[in-house]
Amino acid sequence: MFLTRRSAIAARRLTSNIKLCAWNSTQSNNTTHFGSKTVPVEEKEKLVGDVFSSVASKYDLMNDVMSLGIHRCWKDHFIHKLDAGKRPNSTEPLNFIDVAGGSGDIAFGLLDYAEEKFHDTESTMDVVDINPDMLKEGEKRAMENKKYYNDPRVNFMVQNGEVLDKIPSDSKDVYTISFGIRNFTNIQAGLNAAYRVLKPGGIFYCLEFSKIENPVMDLAYQQWAKLLPVMGSIVANDYNSYEYLVESIERFPDQETFKSMIEKAGFKSVGYESLTFGVCAIHWGVKV
Repeated sequence: MFLTRRSAIAARRLTSNIKLCAWNSTQSNNTTHFGSKTVPVEEKEKLVGDVFSSVASKYDLMNDVMSLGIHRCWKDHFIHKLDAGKRPNSTEPLNFIDVAGGSGDIAFGLLDYAEEKFHDTESTMDVVDINPDMLKEGEKRAMENKKYYNDPRVNFMVQNGEVLDKIPSDSKDVYTISFGIRNFTNIQAGLNAAYRVLKPGGIFYCLEFSKIENPVMDLAYQQWAKLLPVMGSIVANDYNSYEYLVESIERFPDQETFKSMIEKAGFKSVGYESLTFGVCAIHWGVKV
């Protein structure tokens, strides 16, 4: 039994490494994927930016359409599972960074959770996004709910998540990213940047669409996914953006392959939890 289990683990690792090599081979130095298209690397950033500028004001609607509203449950579970906040016996507040977090939903949710559970009103949050339109949406929400508007603890920053050049190394306790990393031109560069900005002992925490493990459920989801661009056209008058978003999900590595990429960045204690049959997954790792 022990040998069988050990062999199974080795087989999974080998399969993951093969998939990682295959996935990397599709990314040359000069080209990358934008949905189903192969485009020059320098063009993808603008193309993705155009997509999110288009959907910024309808961001929640977009996620509701793509997940049948379940994204709200996933995000709530993501925040509760992380369980982050300054503990009562701690003298130091936490420094959070939420990348690709322009809408503010994860950032505000994390701060709300820290306050409600730990009475933490000191921890800070950098809300980082490459897209100014998404950041404006987050600032608008902060203004509407008033709680985090002009709060010195919350800082909105235009930043490329693959570089994070305005964020000092070893400065953050918690790095979160929700439904954003699959849109990076170079995902490995983004993981490397996450590792750099975290303090030793800091936590990387990622929520992203993934690969469904049940063949029957996967078939049903694929049929649903074919309808999403049409629904995007109906509810948001935006077929092309929804088509890209569906294709970006299909292109994203599976759970084991992405786990290998996180490990490659240097993280330890790497793991993941699949949600809703693997429609999405929470991934984590610790900087040592």
